[in-house]
Amino acid sequence: MKLRKLAAAVLAAVIAGSVMLTSCGSGSSSSKADSSNTSAESSGDTSSGADIPSNDDGSVNAELTSLELADLMGNGINLGNTMEAYTHRYGNDDVFPDDSETAWGQPITTQEMLDGMKAAGFDSIRIPVAWTNAMSYFEDGDYTIAPAYLDRVEEIVNYALNADMYVIINDHWDGSWWGMFGSKTPETAEKAMEMYTSMWEQIAKRFKDYSDKLIFESANEELGDRLNDTDICKDSGALNKKECYEKTTEINQKFVDTIRASGGNNAQRFLLIAGYNTDITLTCDSKYVMPTDTAKDKLLISVHYYTPWDYCGTDSVTHWGSVQDFDEQNSLLASMKKFTDEGYGVVIGEYGVLPLSGGVYKDDIERWTNNFLDNCDLYGYCPMLWDCSDFFVRRELKMKDESLAKLYLDRSYAAQKDLGEDKIKENAQAEMDAEYAAAQERANEGVSIPAADDKAIAWIMYQSSDYNISYSVGDTYDPTAKTDGLIANNVIIDGAGQYSVSLDFSDCGIAKGVAFSALGVSNGEKLLPGMIITIDEVLIDGEKFELSGTPYTSTDDGKCTRVNLYNAWINSIPDDARTADGDLSDATPTAMDLGSTVMSKLEIKFTVTLP
Repeated sequence: MKLRKLAAAVLAAVIAGSVMLTSCGSGSSSSKADSSNTSAESSGDTSSGADIPSNDDGSVNAELTSLELADLMGNGINLGNTMEAYTHRYGNDDVFPDDSETAWGQPITTQEMLDGMKAAGFDSIRIPVAWTNAMSYFEDGDYTIAPAYLDRVEEIVNYALNADMYVIINDHWDGSWWGMFGSKTPETAEKAMEMYTSMWEQIAKRFKDYSDKLIFESANEELGDRLNDTDICKDSGALNKKECYEKTTEINQKFVDTIRASGGNNAQRFLLIAGYNTDITLTCDSKYVMPTDTAKDKLLISVHYYTPWDYCGTDSVTHWGSVQDFDEQNSLLASMKKFTDEGYGVVIGEYGVLPLSGGVYKDDIERWTNNFLDNCDLYGYCPMLWDCSDFFVRRELKMKDESLAKLYLDRSYAAQKDLGEDKIKENAQAEMDAEYAAAQERANEGVSIPAADDKAIAWIMYQSSDYNISYSVGDTYDPTAKTDGLIANNVIIDGAGQYSVSLDFSDCGIAKGVAFSALGVSNGEKLLPGMIITIDEVLIDGEKFELSGTPYTSTDDGKCTRVNLYNAWINSIPDDARTADGDLSDATPTAMDLGSTVMSKLEIKFTVTLP
């Protein structure tokens, strides 16, 4: 998880930073760690002290593949902002580990909560963990995980297994120690791998007799660019992109090798391998390489899905459901088929549309979620909702919203198991097709002036600076190519005169700045040859915006007449540029530089003159 979780961690990270910095940027001079105390085998007590018994039977199905497991895992949910809440309060036995578990606002986890999640339709749970919370490595070089912390994680694992859920545990952000891997000091990077290895040796030893319903995950979002994080390790940043990919492969391979060598059921345990940044596009890149494994068909791949981020994670965009939105989601999720085709189960380890800052759900959250889950059904992925009591309210032991509650209950493994794989996929594809057709209908409903070869139609091409809001970008007028909720007022140019066009963003979120914008007239060069457009006024939310230069009239394709309002890709004024007074001395393609301006409405008033 990204901004909300990291913002909550800032204070704790600052507190921890003063001791963590001793291990970074100055080699190993301040570290006491050596071969005698970096291994849990020699120093860590990993025997169970958990007070909660488990009904786990310790069984392993050696024939079960990761593709089949992803199906059995059904719908998943995260126990977010709980055991990964970062406080690094090692040794404070009076409050540890309870203070860590509740530090980011969540209650102490109970068996009733996990039972409630299972009853709500969630068949699996991901338990993010910050293991260095319970290490004194940053103080005295000891990698040993405090037994009380291991015990508490094991208790929560037992809660989940007792609720008949599949369980994932990982190392999750964890104070951003991962930046040690990118340190310019080789000894620091080596210590990072030592700590990572020791961490998983201890975890693997503690849980080695658990059944294969318990899954280990190599990392959260840290494998990739964040290996260069400087939050803790100030001299990090030594790895280029290629080296970040290579280090990600090395870490994932060390993870697999460490677990497989740890004995017990770990020889056949399912392992979830973190993708590059857990980003779908970067993980599908050929530079990302899955680790090798001595066990057959026991590896899964983990990515996250919060696309588009401004809709899923901020308050700036509140609508979703345009044709372009569906195209983006369907295309991105389909690309993970690369891994299922290779025999790897796919887990979407985090996803969701986070509520607005006041806790209210966004418009179209059901549409986004339903289409996302349809994709998961179609391709056999296991989706795991990111939740910090925003959806399943732990203190109340129930889902917050009745409509979403029904959606998840209907998607549970129990609700779908009798349908059969083919029927589930058929239903998913049919629903996706219907939703896509509905998006096309909605796009056409808001079109007051459809495209036509015999009309010169003026419109504003627009792309926001964050690329989340757009309208008919390009020389082909397409009034259906827009962000859902955007209202465009276009106009037919039938001769010389004054005209006005506008874009109203009120129902699709706040438009941020401009990455590209132009005033276009479809068929202008054919129907009104030689026409010149003079921009009279630009209004932002009704207030006049002063242009920095003079826009000019030109054409890119010989068909559409356009006036570039902001086009940073143009380096020189084209030969066919024209203005009403013939003066091009102040001509510019970037006159409407909005900077960080946010707006609800953009209006352009202009005059057309003809030869």
